[in-house]
Amino acid sequence: MSTKTGKTLLIKNETIYVNAYEDYYNKRLKIEDFRGNINQIIQSIEEWSKQPFVEKVIIKSRREHVSSLMERGFLLEASVPGYFLGGEGYFLCKYRKIDRYNSDRWCEEDHIIDSVWQKSNPKDVLLDPSLTLRLAKVSDATSLSSFYKDVFPIYPVPIEDPNYIMEQIQSDTIFMLLEEHGEIIAAASAEMNESYRNAEITDCATSPSKRKGGYMNVLIRELEAELVKRQVYCSYSIARALSFGMNAVLHNLDYTYKGRLKNNCYIFDKIEDMNVWSKDLSLMNAQKSAPIAEK
Repeated sequence: MSTKTGKTLLIKNETIYVNAYEDYYNKRLKIEDFRGNINQIIQSIEEWSKQPFVEKVIIKSRREHVSSLMERGFLLEASVPGYFLGGEGYFLCKYRKIDRYNSDRWCEEDHIIDSVWQKSNPKDVLLDPSLTLRLAKVSDATSLSSFYKDVFPIYPVPIEDPNYIMEQIQSDTIFMLLEEHGEIIAAASAEMNESYRNAEITDCATSPSKRKGGYMNVLIRELEAELVKRQVYCSYSIARALSFGMNAVLHNLDYTYKGRLKNNCYIFDKIEDMNVWSKDLSLMNAQKSAPIAEK
């Protein structure tokens, strides 16, 4: 049983609807969506956030409620164009502990993102014919979980659990694999929100010995092609702010930097700031397949 537990909760009455997630592992309260009387909604969230485990509150808001939330002390940290069925989604946050609010590597992360913007786009990666690029199946859950466990000492969701990956594949998450002689050397996923027709590019990982191959560009591009086939055009990703490589990959794939979530989740070896990137797949040739080197 994973210790990375959480619970989805709903508030529904005559005046408000709130869809939230209590994230015990990352010590967050996440408000995924809300409708109704905004003052009552904010009051309910404020009461909800007094629970001992909550260090950070994250609200995903439509444009019309941003001012009301900011007037009540919520900070706008990022946005994703097209998140709500074509309407922009805004990520607003409030902190319950000063240690969770303070980020002592913020300026270093600014320098990293400046370096990413200065980097020129690389040429297309030619996959060696010995490599296999494919969608994951339920039967891949055990090998995928072992792969992720080897790459990530700490991760915000129980991706090292085969049952978790199996549930993801059976729901609305697409995993793309790159294999060498039957062994996974890189993987990434697109977690789709069917209600609002968006997808988060996540779970991006490459074996340490294979990280100079440019494989993540290929995996994400193939995920984008799958999303376009399913008429999902809002693609976004949340990358470690300290990772030059992952932010560079997203920049190279024409994602736009849309803000930074402070002390957002536990990943790699500690709690980290995360950069938000977004892309409108309807404007790009996302269906272009990854090039394969000739035999």
